Amino acid sequence: MPTPVPPVILTVNSGSSSLKASLFRSDGSRQDFRYEHIGQGFPHDHREAFDALMHDLGADRPAAVGHRLVHGGKITSPARLIDDAERARLDDIIPLAPLHLPGNLLGVDLCRERFTVPQVGCFDTAFHATLPPEAQRLPIPDTLGLRRYGFHGINYAHIARRLPELLGDAASGKIVVAHLGNGASLCLLDKLQSVDTTMGYTPAGGIPMGTRSGDLDPGVMLTLAEHYDPAQLSDLVYRRMGLIALSDGESSDMAQLLTSRSRAARFAVDYFCRQVRGAIGALAAKAGGIDGLVFTAGIGEHAAPVRAEICAPLAFMGFRLDTVANDGNAGRIHADGSKPVLVIPADEEGMIRSLVNDLLRP
Repeated sequence: MPTPVPPVILTVNSGSSSLKASLFRSDGSRQDFRYEHIGQGFPHDHREAFDALMHDLGADRPAAVGHRLVHGGKITSPARLIDDAERARLDDIIPLAPLHLPGNLLGVDLCRERFTVPQVGCFDTAFHATLPPEAQRLPIPDTLGLRRYGFHGINYAHIARRLPELLGDAASGKIVVAHLGNGASLCLLDKLQSVDTTMGYTPAGGIPMGTRSGDLDPGVMLTLAEHYDPAQLSDLVYRRMGLIALSDGESSDMAQLLTSRSRAARFAVDYFCRQVRGAIGALAAKAGGIDGLVFTAGIGEHAAPVRAEICAPLAFMGFRLDTVANDGNAGRIHADGSKPVLVIPADEEGMIRSLVNDLLRP
């Protein structure tokens, strides 16, 4: 029987100020499209960005479109067909990810206007459905209906899929994956499943990020709530904390902070590395030790000084970096005799394509 030809799949990641798309053709080729800084020039809005995408696709037309959706609510399936009922359900959970879901859903709506093909939602939260009860529960009354979800799951699923070919049987051990970008979190894998993660109820929790603080003393939020109305407080939480605040407003971009000579920039970098290191230690303590460490996403893949500063005090856990390999952003950056430390490029688009194929396969 001949091998079936894979369908042409378009993956879409529509953010608040960017549109990222990838076209996977049936011949195995891939083309990436990026439209950044929407609203600050061309394109001046998402509709114009999607018009540009349609133009750049040329004669190519997808058989299905897969969308990255930051939050799926309580559903555990990694991908679902977006019919009218599902689209309405997604509207109801916008408060769970107010910075991300509106842009994600705008991408869905604009694609539904332009393509009469199946639209598939792929959820960042679904990979963490394997969290045990003690990792899901918040220390608040259960009757409130709030819980920890976890995020960046599409990329964590991609990492879990890659690990066996890179580590062999050791991939099934206890591995900490550090997804470090403008949004950042860590995940503890055991037998290639998520058993703990730093982000919780929303993508604002966990370690510090570009413009998000990560976890805060609840008393801080109560005090802030006395001085800001809800809209102002939301803007503060999602857009004015994290690295931008730690650097006294200099930048939320790690690459810029690393090249800056200001004391505030240096402080922000040191603070970030210390918090990431602390999260690795906390996950290792919960697991009774870890067998490997993975860096991924923009900072994790490209910021060698950040990886070095994070790992320098972790020799007592068995992790030591090879300076040359780390400076060269190699795939394996551990020194001889060290537990494995890997750099694995994020590929949410490739994972979305696989999820769409799995869902739509006859």
